Formats: sequence, structure tokens, C-alpha cells
Amino acid sequence: MAQDAETVSSAVKTKPAASGRFDQTSIILHWLTVLLILVQFSTAWLLDAVNQDDLAATIFDAHESSGALIWMVSLVRLVWRHRYAYLPPFPESMPKLQQTIAKANEYGLYALLLVQPVTGVGRVLFRGEPLDLFIWQVPGLFARNEEIRHIFVIGHEFGANALVALIGLHAGAALFHRLILRDGVLQRMLPWSSPTVGVSEAKPAPIASELR
Repeated sequence: MAQDAETVSSAVKTKPAASGRFDQTSIILHWLTVLLILVQFSTAWLLDAVNQDDLAATIFDAHESSGALIWMVSLVRLVWRHRYAYLPPFPESMPKLQQTIAKANEYGLYALLLVQPVTGVGRVLFRGEPLDLFIWQVPGLFARNEEIRHIFVIGHEFGANALVALIGLHAGAALFHRLILRDGVLQRMLPWSSPTVGVSEAKPAPIASELR
């Protein structure tokens, strides 16, 4: 049974997508992550903007729950990526240094998406309060400890700033590939298919009849 599972896993990973795109599961998980990150940052901004306690509590519950979802989705993404995902190779024209930076950026994002929810949980639990996740409430597990909580607060704020920086770099690189290099890198992860994936969009050379 274990050998059969390994065979299936190997087949899924090595079978290239006909369009040169990432596999459908990887694409879905990627854009689900994007959506959850948007929820995280929008709820964090709204928390600073609202003045009503009841509304703030509801927004904070959404922030906590979406953070837990991000942690779970990121873990699933890592497992899927390691065992089953089809990862299109970098374009041959892409320098090795640029490839290394892209990989470092990607794994930096994974690390932050896994650590950020943990620091968020820590800042709540060490306030001595329960934690609301979805329809459940995790009771307060620790006595109030402002010194330890302050460490989690600083870590959470640093993680948020680092996340913004890496996301900006990631998005900027994707747009650079799309608008400047036109090498099909961005289209490989779009939720819709594109006929130009993996194909240079450079203007074709004129045919002989046009040269006459």
C-alpha cells in the first residue's frame, strides 16, 4: 500500500500540466490564501478604525478565525507542494540568482504565514482571555502576563510588516514578468487559463512576403 501511494504521488508530481501551469489544487490554495490575507489586513485596519465595542469584537473574531484558516491552509499547501504538486520549471532565460531569490521569497512567505497566527494566539492567551475561533471558544490557558504578551505583540507587528514587504516583492516580481519580460510566469498561477503560458510574447519576425 505504501509503495502504491508513493507511485501515485510520483506520478502526480512528474506529470506536467498540458498548459504549463501549476496544478489546479495549487492554484486554488494559492488564491484562497490571497483571499484570507486580504481578510486579515482589512480586519486589522478596521479594528483601528471602529469605535463600537460590539462591532470591534465581531471584527476581531473574524481576524482570529481567518488567521487560524491561514495557518491550516499554509500547512496543507506545504504538504501538497512537497508530495503532489506539479511545479513548472523556471523559464530558461531566468538567471539563477533571480530563481534563488524567488524561492527564498516563497518560503519566507510560508514561514510568516505559519508563524504569524501563532504570535497572534500568544498575544491573546497571555492577556488571560479566551480565544474565539469560528464557533468555538478556547478558554484562557494562561494567567495574564504582560511581559510575555509584549514579546508576542512585537513579533506579531514585525511579522505583519515583513509579510507586507514579501508580498509586495512577490507581486512586483509577478507584474515584472507579465509586463516587462512577458515570459508567461504570472499566467501559470492565474485562476483562468491563458494561451500564452510558457510562450514568449515577443513580436514575431515578419514573413518573407512582407519583406518584399
